Amino acid sequence: MRTCCIYAVRMPAAPSPTSTETASGPAKQPPAKQPPAAERVYAHVKQGVLERRYEGGTLLTEGELAEAVGVSRTPVREALLKLEVEGLIKLYPKKGALVLPVSAQEIADVVETRQLVEEHAIRKAVPASPALIERLTQLLEKQREQAEAGDLAAAAVTDRCFHAEIVRSGGNAILSRLYDQLRDRQLRMGVAVMHAHPDRVTKTLTEHREILEALRSGDAEAAVDHVHRHVSWFSSLARGDVR
Repeated sequence: MRTCCIYAVRMPAAPSPTSTETASGPAKQPPAKQPPAAERVYAHVKQGVLERRYEGGTLLTEGELAEAVGVSRTPVREALLKLEVEGLIKLYPKKGALVLPVSAQEIADVVETRQLVEEHAIRKAVPASPALIERLTQLLEKQREQAEAGDLAAAAVTDRCFHAEIVRSGGNAILSRLYDQLRDRQLRMGVAVMHAHPDRVTKTLTEHREILEALRSGDAEAAVDHVHRHVSWFSSLARGDVR
């Protein structure tokens, strides 16, 4: 292009320092731009709740959070309001924010919704594409490695991804969005369940393998049955508290 040629003519004979090099040596890279303060607080608290560093019943104060993240109290209030809307905390004026525990009713509601969505999705996924089979195989192996390493929070995230892949494979964007709306509640419950029932991790891996094999063999009824039994297990928790 003409513009490039004109620019080339104006270039000096000797190369000038680049953005990463100066006449006196390599230049320092500019610091990465941080997200807005409210977003940092939001991410800090939400991750703490989902990973159970902030257990249900914990009272969080604006001052403590502001100090932990290194911000003023104003963005803390903004972040807490957003988390209250998402149902993770309850705000109490002049006291702080109470981390809401996972309730029996919440478990029952999530189980019912998951069954409706996932049983439909697994039936629609048959015959499964090679890409879906490969992706589920990778996730299953990843979850196995995380479980063996004792990283239950990471294993819970991969668990959710395994099921979400099946739902998304159906191509129904509305169902996928509905399922994604449950993701934080599912993740939080999954971590709580794995800590309360560490033996469940091995059973989960076995049940995921059964679901995968049913998809690989093209047996829709077996796949639906495996998903139903796998998701229904959580309903037993609705009769008691998740600790």
